[in-house]
Amino acid sequence: MSVVPSTFPPLLPWVIWSRNASGKSFVSGYSGKVKGSEQMNRKSAYAISKHAEEIVIEDEAAVMSETAPSLKSIPGLPNPLGVLETDNGINFALFSKHATSVTLCLSLPDREIDASSNDEMIELKLDPIANKTGDIWHICVQELPRSNVIYGYKIDGPQNWHQGHRFDSSVVLIDPYAKLIEGRRIFGDPTDRFSKLSGTYDFSSLPFDWGDNYAQPNIPEKDLVIYEMNVRAFTADKSSGLEQSIRGSYDGVIDKIPHLLELGVNAVELLPVFEFDEFEFQRHPNPRDHMVNTWGYSTINFFAPMARYASDGGGPIVASQEFKEMVKALHLAGIEVILDVVYNHTNEADDKHPYTTSFRGIDNKTYYMVDDNGQLLNFSGCGNTLNCNHPVVMELILDSLRHWVTEYHVDGFRFDLASVLCRGTDGSPLDAPPLIRAIAKDSTLSRCKIISEPWDCGGLYLVGKFPNWDRWAEWNGMYRDDIRRFIKGDIGMKGRFATRVAGSADLYKVNKRKPYHGINFVIAHDGFTLYDLVSYNNKHNDANGENGNDGSNDNLSWNCGCEGETSDVNIKALRFRQMKNFHLALMVSQGVPMMLMGDEYGHTRNGNNNSYGHDTAINHFQWGQLDARKNDLFRFFAEVIKLRQKHQVFRQEYFIGNKEITWHEDNWDNHESKFIAFTLHDSDEGDLYLAFNAHNYFVKVPIPSPPQGRCWFRVVDTNLESPNDIIPEGVTGIGNTYDVAPYSSILLQAKL
Repeated sequence: MSVVPSTFPPLLPWVIWSRNASGKSFVSGYSGKVKGSEQMNRKSAYAISKHAEEIVIEDEAAVMSETAPSLKSIPGLPNPLGVLETDNGINFALFSKHATSVTLCLSLPDREIDASSNDEMIELKLDPIANKTGDIWHICVQELPRSNVIYGYKIDGPQNWHQGHRFDSSVVLIDPYAKLIEGRRIFGDPTDRFSKLSGTYDFSSLPFDWGDNYAQPNIPEKDLVIYEMNVRAFTADKSSGLEQSIRGSYDGVIDKIPHLLELGVNAVELLPVFEFDEFEFQRHPNPRDHMVNTWGYSTINFFAPMARYASDGGGPIVASQEFKEMVKALHLAGIEVILDVVYNHTNEADDKHPYTTSFRGIDNKTYYMVDDNGQLLNFSGCGNTLNCNHPVVMELILDSLRHWVTEYHVDGFRFDLASVLCRGTDGSPLDAPPLIRAIAKDSTLSRCKIISEPWDCGGLYLVGKFPNWDRWAEWNGMYRDDIRRFIKGDIGMKGRFATRVAGSADLYKVNKRKPYHGINFVIAHDGFTLYDLVSYNNKHNDANGENGNDGSNDNLSWNCGCEGETSDVNIKALRFRQMKNFHLALMVSQGVPMMLMGDEYGHTRNGNNNSYGHDTAINHFQWGQLDARKNDLFRFFAEVIKLRQKHQVFRQEYFIGNKEITWHEDNWDNHESKFIAFTLHDSDEGDLYLAFNAHNYFVKVPIPSPPQGRCWFRVVDTNLESPNDIIPEGVTGIGNTYDVAPYSSILLQAKL
C-alpha cells in the first residue's frame, strides 16, 4: 500500500472528551501541525482550526484538564501494522475493514504501574480521510516516549449482529500486532484478576546480545527427541529449590537445563507462551470458576510473550528479555525450542459469554468464521474459530510466526488443532489451504520445524492426510492409539504395532515424505500421564467441576489390576514395567519421539485426564519425586534415550525395508498373538534384536544367530530390577533362546 498523499489534510486538532469510571470528565487535545511533505498550507490550517471552534461540547459541566498533554501528530503510514518508531514519531497502524470510527487511546509512562484501564487515557480520534488508506487506519504521534506507553483502540462500526459485526466503542481494544502486553504481572494473583491487559511497546532497550559464539543447533529432524513441557509448571513447585521470584518463569527453565541434558532430550516443545488470560474461567459464575488456566490454550495476542512468566513480576519488557535468555541458554546447550501455537481460536469466547479484548471488537467478521446468519462458527471447541485463510488473518499469522523466528530465534512450531487452518472462510475443508502452503513455502520459516496437530473439534481428522508440501510433520495420533493397545495386551494389534514402530509407512510414505514427518507419542499434555495410563481404567476429573463430563472417555488405558494407588507390590512392579515398555517402544520407533514432562519419574495427576485448569501439584513438576526415582525410572528413561541417539538404525532418513529389518514372525494373521520380535541390521554398531511380549505369560523365543564374529549382549530387559533393566555396555551369556517375561520387552545387541 502507498503512503498517504501529501495533499491529504492532517488530523483535525479536535478536543476529545471522555468520562472515566468515577464520572469525572477529562480532555485530550493535540495539534495538527506536521513536518516535511505532509506540512499543510495556511489556508487548510485556518479551515481546520475554524472547524474545531465549531465543535459542540454536549457535557457543559466538563472541565478541561490542565494536565492533559498536547500531542502533535501527522497522518502517518499504513505499513507495517502495529507500532513503529519513525523519524517523525511513533507510528500506529491498524486494520479494520468495517469500522466507521477509530480512536487511538494512550496512557503515558507517568501513570501508576497498574493503570491499564480506560481511566485517564488520551484519546486521538482518527480522521477517515487523512488517517485511512484502504482498510488500514494509521497515525504518527510525535514526541511520545520510546517505551512504557500503554495504548489501545476504541472502535465503532455497524451494530448488525446478524451480519457478523460485534463492535463496542466503549471497550479499549488490544492491537493484534502489539509486540508486548502490559497489565497483570504476577501469575494467578486473585487480587488482580479483573485488571485489563493492554498493548505497549519498547524502542529504548538495546538490541539483545546473542553472543559471538552463539549458533542455533539446527538439529536434523530425524535426530530430534522432543520434550513437551509447560514453562510455568516446570519450576513452579517449591520442590524446584528455586527462589520464589523465579519459580514458574523463563529464568526457571534456564536453571533446570542440566536436567534436560541428563535426560538426553534435544528439543523442548513449550506449551503456549503467547500472552493468555489465566483467569478466563473466572469471568462469570460457572462450574469452572475455581480454576486457573495453566496450559495457556487461550491466546490474547500472537506476538507478545507471556508477561507473567517473567521473574519477580518484571513485566513485559523483562519477559521479552528473559525469553531470549532462555532460548539462548537452551541453544548453547544444544536444545532446540519449538513453540506450541494456537491460531485456531482466541480468548474472546462465544456470543453467550463474550469477552471482547481485541479481534472481536476490531473486525469480528474478518477475524472469525461466521455463518450466513452472522453467528460464530466453532471448530475449536472454545466458542470461536479464527478465520485463518482470510488474506488479512493469514498475513497476521505469517507475520506472527516470522516475528518469533527473527526476534526470538525459535526453531519451530507445533500448531494446535491445525485442521482448523485447513478450512475455508465458511468453515469447509480445503484441499490446498493457502495458509498451510504459505507457511511451508515462506523463506523466513524455511529452516523451522513445522508440526501439525492434524485434527480439530469439528471432526476434520487428517492424520496421514494433512496437506504438507513435503514439509509439514504431524502428531501421529494413530501411533499413540496402536502402541497403547498393543502394550496393554489388546488382541489383533501385532501388525499395527509393527507398522507404527517401522515408521508408519502406511501414513507417510507418499511423495517425498519421510519417517520423521510422523511425530510419535504415547503421552501428551492432554490425557493421562504415563503413570496414570497404567494406573487408571477411567478418568477421574471431579476436581474440574464439570461432573466428569470433560476429558476423553476413550483412553486406551489399563490399571494393571487396581484403580488408582495401591500397596500391592506386584501391581506396582507391573506398572513400572509397562511404563518402561512404552518408553522403549517409543525410542526405538522410526520417526520423531515426543515425551511429556514428568513422565521420566512417573508423574501422576491422580487420574485427571484434562488438567488444564489446575495450577497445583497436579500439573507442577515434582522435583522431590524425581530425586526419589533418579536411580530407577529416570535412569532407565535417560539411558534408553542415549541408546536411541547412539544408534543411527533407530533414526533412519528413509523408510526401512527388508535390508534394514527382519521380522521374526510367520504368524501375522493370528489375532490372539501378542508377541513380536524383529532385528534391526547395523553393520557398524551391531545388529539390534528387540522383542515385546504383551501376553500374561512367559514366551520362550528362539534367538537368531548373530552376524559372524559377534555374539548377543543383553542391553535391556524391562522385567529386571534397576540397574539391571538397562546395561548400556551389555551383558554376555545369551543362549539360543530367551524367556521373555509377561508384559516385558528386551533389546539385545550383537557385539564383537
